[in-house]
Amino acid sequence: MKIAVLRETKPNETRVAASPETVKKFVGLGVEVAVEAGAGEAASMPDAAYKDAGATIAKDAKSAAKGAALALKVLGPTEAEIAALPRGCAIVSIVAPHANGDLLNAAAKAGIDLFAMDLMPRITRAQSMDVLSSQSNLAGYKAVIDAAAYIGSAMPMMMTAAGTIAPAKVFVMGAGVAGLQAIATARRLGAVVSATDVRFAAKEQVESLGATFVVVDEAAMKEAETEGGYAKEMSQDFQTRQAEFVAEHIKKQDIVVTTALIPGRPAPRLVSEEMVRSMRKGSVIVDLAAEQGGNVALTRPGETVDVDGVSIIGHRNVPGRLAADASALYARNVFNFVSTFFDKDSGTFPTDWDDDIVKAIALVRAGAIIHPQFAGEPATAAPEAETGAEPEDQAPAESNGETDNA
Repeated sequence: MKIAVLRETKPNETRVAASPETVKKFVGLGVEVAVEAGAGEAASMPDAAYKDAGATIAKDAKSAAKGAALALKVLGPTEAEIAALPRGCAIVSIVAPHANGDLLNAAAKAGIDLFAMDLMPRITRAQSMDVLSSQSNLAGYKAVIDAAAYIGSAMPMMMTAAGTIAPAKVFVMGAGVAGLQAIATARRLGAVVSATDVRFAAKEQVESLGATFVVVDEAAMKEAETEGGYAKEMSQDFQTRQAEFVAEHIKKQDIVVTTALIPGRPAPRLVSEEMVRSMRKGSVIVDLAAEQGGNVALTRPGETVDVDGVSIIGHRNVPGRLAADASALYARNVFNFVSTFFDKDSGTFPTDWDDDIVKAIALVRAGAIIHPQFAGEPATAAPEAETGAEPEDQAPAESNGETDNA
């Protein structure tokens, strides 16, 4: 079997779908690997490293894909990229299918099988394949580092001969993978950290990291929690009281990190313009949901804006700002998936279309959209969100549930 590793063509994407490490592992399975020239350049993975790992370097995408049974990408392919693939080829990538109905239709029409790594089920045997968690971990870390670079004060408490500097106060809204990593990073930098989440089950995780879990009514949250630890829709009275509580809490913070995403829908609004303007000058907000409209009223995707002295950071593709590590982790996730369902003797992939993991992420097969959630649906248009930074621990939209981003 031949695998093609294609260079990312979409703006602002710095990651690559395979690393020299995973290429070497693929070659060890008896697979031929062709890497498009420059595919790993932005992630500090040069062509020479891929060549040393056993890959051949193809001059362009068409050459890399010639004769390939499988193509690896980070973001879903464009229609032009699909057209360059041989019929019957499969693509493994982050697809964001809720927002990319046109892509599913194009793949089906071209006879290209399509697998969405961002639909990987949250089951034990798929943990090593979970791209949303791996990318969101990095996003949560980078959010705090970005905030620390913008804030005009030190993060830890400092005892000096000239007096004591108070530690920075950090508030993390959402305690999924990205949120928990943001908490851990802020704590390591010496900040005083608080966090909130619609799931009361997150309280123990937040407190285990040394942060304070803040909520207006613990009893109401416990009653609204399902057996699986997700949040039901909260009453209007609770939502009003919680918003007022958060508004007062935000006023006292130096840094706020928001992480809430709901697949296929605009990001829930957690921070109003009034809340932003109530913060002290020099404060910083990092909105990890910027690409889906933002959790903050004044976020501008891809920009950092100043509102009455408060900086709102809305970077796109936050995991891609750590391209080397993000690529290495994504590549391992992909290898773990492909190698699990690859038969070395026959060169067949996937070996079992009825496996729960394959069924969960297979969108298109043999010219038809087969995923039950998307089969028969017309092409959709939703806010862009393809970074893979993580819809994790998903809660219903009406609960403003934290689901993390990348």
